[in-house]
Amino acid sequence: MPRSAPRYARRQIFRRASTLLASTAMLMGMSQMTILAAETAKPAAATATAGENPMLAPWTGPFEGVPPWDKMDPELFPDAFAKGMAETRAQVQAVIDNPAAPTFENTHVPMMLAGDTMERLFALWGVQTSNKSNDRVEDIDAEWSPKLTTFYTELFLEPRLFARYKTVYDKRHESGLNAQQIRIVERSYEEMVRDGANLSPADKTKLVALNSKLEGLFSTFSSKLLGDEKLYTFVTDKAELAGLEPGFVASLASAAEANGKPGQWAIKNTRSSAQPVLQGATNRKLREKVWRAFVDRGDNGDANDTNATIAEILKLRQQRAELLGFPTHAHYRMADTMAKTPEAAMGLMMKVWPAAVARVKEEVADMQAIADAEAKAGKGPKITIEPWDYRFYAEKVRKAKYDLDESEVKPYLQLDKLVEGMFWSAGQLYDLGFRENTGTIPVFDPKVRTFEVYNLKTNENVGVFYLDNFARDGKRSGAWMTTYRSQQTLGGERNVLASNNNNFTEAAKGEPTLISLDDAQTLFHEFGHGIHYLLQQVYYPALAGVPRDFVEYPSQVNENWLMTPEVLSKYATHYKTGEPMPQALVDKILASDKFNQGFSTVEYLSSAIVDMKLHDRKTPPTDIDAFERDTLAEIGMPKEIVMRHRLPQFGHLFSSDAYSAGYYSYLWSETMDADTWAAFTEAGGPWDRTVADKFRTILLMTGNETDRAEAYRAFRGRDPDVKALLRKRGFPTE
Repeated sequence: MPRSAPRYARRQIFRRASTLLASTAMLMGMSQMTILAAETAKPAAATATAGENPMLAPWTGPFEGVPPWDKMDPELFPDAFAKGMAETRAQVQAVIDNPAAPTFENTHVPMMLAGDTMERLFALWGVQTSNKSNDRVEDIDAEWSPKLTTFYTELFLEPRLFARYKTVYDKRHESGLNAQQIRIVERSYEEMVRDGANLSPADKTKLVALNSKLEGLFSTFSSKLLGDEKLYTFVTDKAELAGLEPGFVASLASAAEANGKPGQWAIKNTRSSAQPVLQGATNRKLREKVWRAFVDRGDNGDANDTNATIAEILKLRQQRAELLGFPTHAHYRMADTMAKTPEAAMGLMMKVWPAAVARVKEEVADMQAIADAEAKAGKGPKITIEPWDYRFYAEKVRKAKYDLDESEVKPYLQLDKLVEGMFWSAGQLYDLGFRENTGTIPVFDPKVRTFEVYNLKTNENVGVFYLDNFARDGKRSGAWMTTYRSQQTLGGERNVLASNNNNFTEAAKGEPTLISLDDAQTLFHEFGHGIHYLLQQVYYPALAGVPRDFVEYPSQVNENWLMTPEVLSKYATHYKTGEPMPQALVDKILASDKFNQGFSTVEYLSSAIVDMKLHDRKTPPTDIDAFERDTLAEIGMPKEIVMRHRLPQFGHLFSSDAYSAGYYSYLWSETMDADTWAAFTEAGGPWDRTVADKFRTILLMTGNETDRAEAYRAFRGRDPDVKALLRKRGFPTE
């Protein structure tokens, strides 16, 4: 998110597991209250006519059916939402009206199988809003997000539905249920209670209104942020681009021409365009201009300013938390996580924060020394390191300390070759094979690549993998993974339709796209999410989802294989000569592995700490900029760095509830990641199949069939050791 799926793709209570209810229950369910009564009045007719709208039709074609991206049209969705809700309502009503005494088989099972049409619809709409948005899509989203939230919230709060769940829960130990069924019954009941099922009718009405308002605000925030990310910094003098790689400069020229300004260069207001400028441009004024545009997204006092929207979101979140019986939004969101409490999450973060800040001071001193030496030698003015200087001078330090220049590395990082490398790694570790079939099934953009996924040993189909690598107008920033269809066995085994979505800057026509080492890590990270879902083998879909602070764990583990000698020697080849990366260059990269860890840790961790402090309070702030500024001062944020995501553009927190009071989860997951990588290194190395098989069978395949902390202990023999994380980042362990 975000390195996560779009919010609509995560909404389906019936398909998704009870573990997702904690993060999306407010987006689910209904009783017969208020809005949409007319739209849900005739379920039989809606079902009969569903086939008239291609957005509702069952998916056809190979691989158990694939999404009809070629038929996707924003104007089809309002009708589809109304008819899909009617169908879902009829399916749930059938469970409610069942005259038989409630059992697992006649309550939980049909609920897990319900809502299939809406799940497909949300997969399509998620792509429409995240990958292919425009003004009309934003208008539809603003109109229908509150309606959909109201529908699902009310359905989820239906007292007769909850009564059936409670009956099954009360009799769970005398009904002959197995361990997985009991887990589903207990988790479903507890989460329904946590999300308002025991509220009075009046309070349920309040909850419905709160959730509806919040969803509308999420849509507003996303639209405003996308508005600022559509903007460009135009350069008219090529000399201002000195220091930037020729291929990147050519891509900026192509972007300017596409925006009606031939002969200029266009730097889009997204990370993938801004970061290369901040890292390589010798023109300090250009760096500052690009930096300010990027860090001020959503914070310019104009029509796209998000501060008032954020303040309203925070107020409503706290009202909802108190209505549901929680002291703060953070306590509400963390009730079904591995960390459990804000205190536990903050405790981990503060174990790492002091060492990270101390390392930043060392890094700044090294950079300032180089800047001072340059000024003394007459190679530039005397400066004090500012945030727009950090990446630029860090590269100079890297060169001085390790004789390593990013421009040396990038020619070996061809995007297409690295894609081959990540596929090869998945084959070596998990027996997953990938055959490209681009052009044989529909895609939502001509540059999306597709791959048939299969088991290398049995040749059995696992699913399809979609790869949408490039930034474009209408696509939200960041990188994320989602599934258009997830695995389950209940109701018939289903294969997986998974996608990775990145925002790399495409090379000029005819040239290979070269990416930075950071982008290469992102590529492997998102693919780690894909591997997780492609390998899943659960019977009940209610046991498919995992806690938020486990979600990033498989993806962060997968980053480690990028820098293995086997991947680098085979797939890090020079785009002109085809020669593999020289061992001397590999050695320099590995030697600098812990370089700049102060910056990367503080940039991320400051965002996570501010997130937790923002939501672990009874009185939400109204001045968002002041809260951010004061909190950073309180924790001792180095002035040379800004948060990776400042609050006005923090999509993880304000485009949905998904990562709110949950951004810490990357660090929580990375603690397990570092400890898991230690398991490989302690054994036979990165490709040790004994460890890989344990990792796959205990942690990756099993969804949430057992408590994830217990599963980790079964894998490692103990809880994860935070010292492994500190060692990995080069920080003191004592």
